[in-house]
Amino acid sequence: MYIRSGELVIISRDNFHFKYNGKFLKSLRFCIILLILAVSMIPCFAAYSGIIKAYETRAVSLRTADIQNQCTILSNQLNSYNYLADTSSEVINANLTQLTNIYNGRVMVINKDLGVVKDTYGLDEGKTMVSEDVVRCMKGNCTNYYDKKNRYIEVTSPVTIGESKEISGVMLASVSTDTIEDSIKILRTKGSTILGIVFVLMLGLSLFLANWIVKPLHKITESIADVSEGYDDEVLHVNTFTETRQLSEAFNKMLGRLKQLDETREEFVSNVSHELKTPLTSMKVLADSLLSQENVPIELYQEFMGDIAEEIDRENHIITDLLTLVKMDKTAQDMNIKSVNINELLEQILKRLKPIAETKNVELVLESFRPVTADIDEVKLTLAFSNLVENAIKYNYDDGWVHVSLNADHKYFYVKVADSGIGIPESDQAHVFERFYRVDKSHSREIGGTGLGLAIARNAVLMHRGSIKVYSIEGEGTTFTVRIPLIHVV
Repeated sequence: MYIRSGELVIISRDNFHFKYNGKFLKSLRFCIILLILAVSMIPCFAAYSGIIKAYETRAVSLRTADIQNQCTILSNQLNSYNYLADTSSEVINANLTQLTNIYNGRVMVINKDLGVVKDTYGLDEGKTMVSEDVVRCMKGNCTNYYDKKNRYIEVTSPVTIGESKEISGVMLASVSTDTIEDSIKILRTKGSTILGIVFVLMLGLSLFLANWIVKPLHKITESIADVSEGYDDEVLHVNTFTETRQLSEAFNKMLGRLKQLDETREEFVSNVSHELKTPLTSMKVLADSLLSQENVPIELYQEFMGDIAEEIDRENHIITDLLTLVKMDKTAQDMNIKSVNINELLEQILKRLKPIAETKNVELVLESFRPVTADIDEVKLTLAFSNLVENAIKYNYDDGWVHVSLNADHKYFYVKVADSGIGIPESDQAHVFERFYRVDKSHSREIGGTGLGLAIARNAVLMHRGSIKVYSIEGEGTTFTVRIPLIHVV
């Protein structure tokens, strides 16, 4: 026994650790122990009680039948010796005494006037016996009664006369059941001993099984606790049970996802620092150039100030898009959901982006297969669709085309944005929704943008419990497919 972390710990022979604190009674180990003991001991107690009851019923039944037979035989002899009129028959008296001694009981012979003509105890001879069982027996109904509390069996048997079977009296026998009770006590003692042995064995088995079942969970718990101290490259493998194997696989996926998120966060911070620093560096260079020269021509001054203004606008766009992403992450549950006509929404988006398309002579086409109305956050989805269409225009060839189609079924509506642009290499398609990810950084700088448009679109779609997929062939074009539920799922 030793003290660790302020808790009392006991180590058993099997190296099982039990922390005796308030949480043990709520632990899975305790529930398993309790369940195994209940499942094993309740049937044992039921069987124990059933056996005792069955034995008692059977023993009483046999004793009653035996006494009833003996009384019937003696009743016939009473008639032969006319014992009701003359009780001096030594044969009958000897048989009555023998019956009394064998069964440790008492026998009384009662005539039809309910008078006691013979009592083997010699206490009630000459007295009147008024008993319900005696009266019923006088009417021809043999009776028997078991008094468990006082531990005796009482049996009545009619005494008949001749062939007419007329009832002339009743033989009443009361025998002790002490021998039955003694046998029951012995049976209970042995049964209790067996139950005690079974309980001890099942307790040991339940402790073993409980620790065997909980041990894999402890290993998983320790691995999860290690995450708080830093990620471990080891993969968790606990294949003891199907459930622990599934839990291990789920944990490994979660850990891999956490690592990926951590790497993404580090990359995001690096990218944000780079993206925010680049415009500042350009402005610094331009400003230093102006300050280092004397009598700067007004034309050069205006050119440099225009470049600085462009860099300021670029910085502002980056910050605005970052704030948009942060706002989407923080207010995923705070959405302004209302019923919106999706056909009109897309028409407005294409109308607003048409001037940009005209600068490259890109054809914008909207194809609606049916009227669609859905429960959405209009501002967020407008931003998502605008980014998709604007990217399709910017990363397109001159004289190209952008086709936007709208369709729906009974559960979802679908928006497809296809273009004839430069396309996305297959190796880059899995990363296009990452923040600041650029397929061709040099070309992207020329086109403009912050590298956050697709990340914003993806977040907006996911907030609506939807999905977005990309399909592209390099040099031929790109297609984005968006699926959104018609009814918003909270």
